[in-house]
Amino acid sequence: MNASRGFIYGLFFSCTTALFWGMLAIALKLTADFTDPVTLTWFRFMVAGVIVLLLQQRKNKLIQFQGLSKKEWLRLALAATFLIINYTCYAWSLVYLTPEASQLCMQVSPLFLSLGGLIVFKEYISRMQWFCFACLFAGLVIFFHPVVEGGAEQETATLITGMLIILVSSLSWCCYALVQKSLFSRLDSSNILLFIYLFAMVVMLPFTSPAGLTRLSAEDMMIVLFCCLNTIIAYGAFAQALRYWETVQVSSVIAMTPVVTFLMIGLCVFMNWWPDVIHAASADWLSLAGMAMVVLSAISIQVLSKVNAKRKAIAQETDNMAGASAA
Repeated sequence: MNASRGFIYGLFFSCTTALFWGMLAIALKLTADFTDPVTLTWFRFMVAGVIVLLLQQRKNKLIQFQGLSKKEWLRLALAATFLIINYTCYAWSLVYLTPEASQLCMQVSPLFLSLGGLIVFKEYISRMQWFCFACLFAGLVIFFHPVVEGGAEQETATLITGMLIILVSSLSWCCYALVQKSLFSRLDSSNILLFIYLFAMVVMLPFTSPAGLTRLSAEDMMIVLFCCLNTIIAYGAFAQALRYWETVQVSSVIAMTPVVTFLMIGLCVFMNWWPDVIHAASADWLSLAGMAMVVLSAISIQVLSKVNAKRKAIAQETDNMAGASAA
């Protein structure tokens, strides 16, 4: 495959991922009126689990589970627990936050992931990365400045509650990513997700109300099914994007997800779709500047991570050559 075709495929799958993750926030916001976050998350995992199980069985990939040690099974259970918390808290946060605000707050994930890499894998965080993290938080404050400056007490409490929930969601996702990274030597990402889906189906069932899903209207059920299929499509497109592009390129495009959500909300308002739930974003030019700061900071963090990795590789190669010369 030539470079130009690889670039086009990488761009297509990266944009598809950002688009579907951007639409997911709106769809989850709509489900808050007719189902609870735990039941919805359980149903999403169940549908995804059945589909991925059939695909992995067809590819004869299930053999990878043979010979796993007790520690590796425990790591899988731990990764599943973290992803369950991530999915559930993200859906729950939309009870308190608008879709674009929730997506924007999720951009703190690179900070948690970098801190996890620093603690667990002893990875390096440069001063410029710390500066980008500071800009990211400053951008969040600027985006929410109408509430910070003079919002009503109830509005401020709602914002803080939503942000705390989304921070838990982001932190749990990063913990999941770190645990998943330690399993890549034994399982591919599809099998890791398959175990998580099946694990969630069993563990979450006692806390759900599946009967309520049978009483949904046709439109509500379509929204729920979209949430389920979104999980598979978005992660599938993400995996495909990584085949054609480097991680930093994919991550930089996906960092635009809050902007996608913002534009999709504008489209919903313009078309008068779900006017009782989806409202026009009350963002002035300063809030938009804050959103731009968050997105650009998230992209910069990814780029700097790649630069640091290259510098480390060059330094290590130089040390190896010096050692070989001395020998």
